[in-house]
Amino acid sequence: MNSSNLLARNARKYPMSEAVVCQGRRVTYRDLDEQVTRFSHALVEQGVRQGDNVIIFMPNVVEFVVSYFAIQRIGAIVVPVNAKFTLQEVEYVARHADAKAILVHEAIFAAIENITVVPLKIKTGQEHVGWLNYETLIEHASTQTIDCQLNEEDVSTILYTSGTTGKPKGVLFSYRNILSVAQMIAVEMEVKPESRFLLMMPLTHSAPLHLFLMAGVFVGSTNVLTPTFTPDLFIDSMEQERTTHFFGAPVAYLLTAQLPRLQTADLSSMKWWAYGGAPLSQNEVRHLQKSFRTENLTCVYGLTEAGPNGSILLGEEHATKAGSVGRRAPLGAELRIINDNGEDVSVGEVGEIVLFGESNMVGYYKDDIATKAAFIDGWLKTGDLARLDEDGYIWIVDRKKDVIFSGGVNIYPKEIEDRMLSYEGIFEVAVIGVPHPEWGETVKAVYAAKTEIDENELKAYLEEHLAKYKIPRIFEVVEALPRNASGKILKQTLKGQEVR
Repeated sequence: MNSSNLLARNARKYPMSEAVVCQGRRVTYRDLDEQVTRFSHALVEQGVRQGDNVIIFMPNVVEFVVSYFAIQRIGAIVVPVNAKFTLQEVEYVARHADAKAILVHEAIFAAIENITVVPLKIKTGQEHVGWLNYETLIEHASTQTIDCQLNEEDVSTILYTSGTTGKPKGVLFSYRNILSVAQMIAVEMEVKPESRFLLMMPLTHSAPLHLFLMAGVFVGSTNVLTPTFTPDLFIDSMEQERTTHFFGAPVAYLLTAQLPRLQTADLSSMKWWAYGGAPLSQNEVRHLQKSFRTENLTCVYGLTEAGPNGSILLGEEHATKAGSVGRRAPLGAELRIINDNGEDVSVGEVGEIVLFGESNMVGYYKDDIATKAAFIDGWLKTGDLARLDEDGYIWIVDRKKDVIFSGGVNIYPKEIEDRMLSYEGIFEVAVIGVPHPEWGETVKAVYAAKTEIDENELKAYLEEHLAKYKIPRIFEVVEALPRNASGKILKQTLKGQEVR
């Protein structure tokens, strides 16, 4: 099975069911399949062949979905690129991926209008010199059925990682990788043909694309897309489209919970509230449960290279284990926490999470060395340090690369960051290690605050909750922390500034 044939099958099974809803457009499975076939023929006519890499540079729109399946229908490889990337970043991906074509949406065209490193350039909306028009190509293309012969072992997609520590890596996924996590969500979150997914997080990220869009298409559900996220649009979309499933970063929930109108919004259709990217504290969980009137907040943990797949914390577990990422891997995956010798850790001992399953990536594109380094005996190394509690629940301690080594002691920045974020007025913080002539490294906290912070009072607060050696020796106030296009804090940038 491959994604193209999966869509074609659902077009036969559910021809009049809504496949995609976006900005007033309602596209049935039959219509979606026809548009995919037309665009597939158009791409072939323009010289795209099986095995070619094709970039999609679009927000969450109907054209993204059509392009995604059309590329795969002809055996080419999809390269979704973050819609917030700059021209320079897109050009890097295009060069590294040896991209044969780039497909761009009118709404973000201005950002990469002058790209020159891709032979074939197609855009939606108004015609532009040097670019072929998406709508014209589809209008004049054939509707003759294309039989996609790819199997689950063939490569489907290259997703580029966020690149917080260097240049982004291209993560290669087979159809087996993607369909296994789509099936996982379908089972774990009770997806039916009657389900309606609300997809507001960027489809250029692995979780929205592989877990939720593909789960919806896998089952024959409706996918409601929005090109952007705002709290008001979130509420409007749930009410108007009667959605049943939503996945978002914790901040999406926390921002929406601030709106008074949420208290009177009709959320009765919603069944699954999934979040990922970061855990929620017990106080945050109680706040969100009350605000959204639900007991079914569900945490999914994983990383791009794993599909994503990893672990799951179900709604009923949040009462006592909020902040944990669960105690089991979902369908199709296994999880262990190991020490530096590859042995399973004991309760309370910190080790690295490793994952095993059919969703683990094929490897990094054009980087055999990094691919080999990413695995240990077939298990994918996550780089996340964690411990097990006495009930078997997994608690993320920090990223392995972020650990500070000071005077022979390991210091985990996340613990300090979490405590500083609980201090009134501070809204973002990054704790890093900076060179020290005697201790090797010392602790520095870089933070942004809504109000002026008294450093002595902050230190006194931290000393009440943390061991003395964990207290930052250096504090720096900034307006905002540096982030990449995916919103992740760039600690390497902060460390680089310190070195200079």
